[in-house]
Amino acid sequence: MVVIAGTMFAVNGTVSKLVLRAGIDPPQLAFLRAAGALLGLLAITFALGRGRDLTVTRRDLPLLAGYGLAGFFLVPMLYFVAISRLPVGIGLLFEYTAPLFVALWMRFGQRQPVRPRLWGGLALSLAGLACVAEVWGDLSLDGVGVLAGLGAAVLLALYYLLGAQGVARRDTLSLTTWAFGAAAVAGLLTQAVAPARGGWAPLAQTASGGVPVALLIGYVVVAGSIVPYLLITAALRHLPATSVGIIGMIEPVIASAVAWITLGGSEALNAAQLTGGALILAGVALAETARVAPKAPEPATVREKAVAVPAG
Repeated sequence: MVVIAGTMFAVNGTVSKLVLRAGIDPPQLAFLRAAGALLGLLAITFALGRGRDLTVTRRDLPLLAGYGLAGFFLVPMLYFVAISRLPVGIGLLFEYTAPLFVALWMRFGQRQPVRPRLWGGLALSLAGLACVAEVWGDLSLDGVGVLAGLGAAVLLALYYLLGAQGVARRDTLSLTTWAFGAAAVAGLLTQAVAPARGGWAPLAQTASGGVPVALLIGYVVVAGSIVPYLLITAALRHLPATSVGIIGMIEPVIASAVAWITLGGSEALNAAQLTGGALILAGVALAETARVAPKAPEPATVREKAVAVPAG
């Protein structure tokens, strides 16, 4: 599920860049993505007769708000800012340092045991990402784009961690629906406070290649949001946040290839970048084997069993 979602997110990067080039700005695209996904998920929920699953308690509100704002609005918006100022591969290089933040939190924040090869796998994957982005070259990186990519990385790590808590409380569909709801509200407030300079006129235009901008946004909503986010949320029921983050690092490799085929020019991949892709996959395989399974509880002794059984 994570691999399929990563592939869809990767294609979404190139589609989003075409939309941004057509005149839609990052906050607008983040709002359209969230609002469209919310409407789509609500339609799916009620079509399946699961409207009662949307019930929310006061205890759920902080988690849903934080999960939605971090992963469903701020991460996409900052990512859109990054790829509007940097090549897609470079923007993802910064964003996908997120698994390192997750692993550091698991190790030092929650004091969970990990095998040493986790760090080797992460180092190998990050080295591969550096090769994909060719950080040693004569690059003139945009400062705002770099900061946006790093900010997206921190928030993406928070998204993985909050998602692991969310799936323990709610089903996948209602959790994703409410998260997109929080993101849509944040996007609406953003548009009210700071409306886009160009307005919404680009929605009626066509992007490079003659594809209507509205059709591209439709892809961003359905194949770039609803389906992959549901897959990631469902995957968190089977894998820890660290593993989801690490496996998701294949996205920059696929995204660079898609951008090369579609956009060409500075997005083209060379031998060093292809080598970096191989390093990333090797690092993912290495780090994925570093998890330490929790110890099974020891069987209760005869005395403990006797104490646990009520009299009579």
